[in-house]
Amino acid sequence: MSQSFEVGVNYWPASSAMRWWRRFDAGEVDGDFARIRDAGGELVRFFLLWEDFQPQPTSVSDRSLALLVTVADTARRHGLQVIPTLFTGHMSGANFVPLWALASNTQRGRFRVISNDHILERGMRNWYVDPLVFEAQALLARECARALAAHPALWAWDLGNENSNCCVPPTSEDGVRWLERISGAIRSADASCAITLGLHMEDLEDDRRIGPAEAARVCDVLCMHGYPIYAPWCRGPTDPELVAFLADITRWLGGRDVLFAEFGAPTSNDDPQAERASTLLTEDEAARYLEHAFARLHAAGTVGGLVWCYADYDRAIWSEPPLDRAPHERHFGLWRADGSAKPATAVLSEWSRRPRAAPRPAPWSDNDRRDLQTAPRETLIRLYQAYTAAAPLARPVL
Repeated sequence: MSQSFEVGVNYWPASSAMRWWRRFDAGEVDGDFARIRDAGGELVRFFLLWEDFQPQPTSVSDRSLALLVTVADTARRHGLQVIPTLFTGHMSGANFVPLWALASNTQRGRFRVISNDHILERGMRNWYVDPLVFEAQALLARECARALAAHPALWAWDLGNENSNCCVPPTSEDGVRWLERISGAIRSADASCAITLGLHMEDLEDDRRIGPAEAARVCDVLCMHGYPIYAPWCRGPTDPELVAFLADITRWLGGRDVLFAEFGAPTSNDDPQAERASTLLTEDEAARYLEHAFARLHAAGTVGGLVWCYADYDRAIWSEPPLDRAPHERHFGLWRADGSAKPATAVLSEWSRRPRAAPRPAPWSDNDRRDLQTAPRETLIRLYQAYTAAAPLARPVL
């Protein structure tokens, strides 16, 4: 990994969001990547919608693999590196799952299940232990890794986006077995590539049996996602201390460097539905929040930070799941849907190419580690309160 502080974005195109691969527009990707690079971005994390890449468990789409190479080639042409994310899976409040990976039951879960653009009342096979899904995922991982083997734009493979929102391994041993199987499949095709896993704040708040300690068994760098708007126990929707705290906890628990792979804030727009559903920031407030969050992540010694997300989504797709029921998700972009820049784009150029800071010693004890195992949420809140008291902000929270 580079000794520079890496900055970038999470990417779906503004015009298509999760339908990107079936509505693929190479010219749009080219223009978007040019815009990201011109603003100072270095990394682009993007997502392989599972059913588009693996319509059947025993085959992988040649078309999708070719488009994957096109995206990587486009990134290389613009001087960007990429983090492709497998098994997506969970995205923006819904689970996108191939029909063959669904269970026969009609048990309704926390998130809507979308398959072939239909919302289904179906549960999911637990991919950590289900033989069909387990082997299918190994096939997809291997074929994708083969398609990008030794590609100069490849920064790392991400083994999934907030996987515990799809399913949780029955035991931590099952989680480790899955991690070893999938990472082994990738490295059988590209032995030199780096691997990470898209963990999120809820993997620390609850024991989901595949957290930083398990991920560190196979990952070269750990990832964490966190948003003040989803943490009622932090100091408000623009509290930049939260991301640094989550990064420090993740490094302490896993013993590896951390890329903070998702953070951001939705902004006000001409969208009454979003205004009613969520507390939105002004564009200037969001810019100040991201500036402070990048400063805290840099001081914490992280590898870097990736903003959620590249652009607001075009009004034409607001009625498509999951944006129909998650209106705030329409407005997280650094750019507006028409390609015009919000003030927050300035943070990319401000923070790119800085030398990384040295990680700080963890202020926690073995007793704290045991408490996280027995009462994770309560302990996390307690540690956060002590963390913010011991390290007050240099500037007031917005």
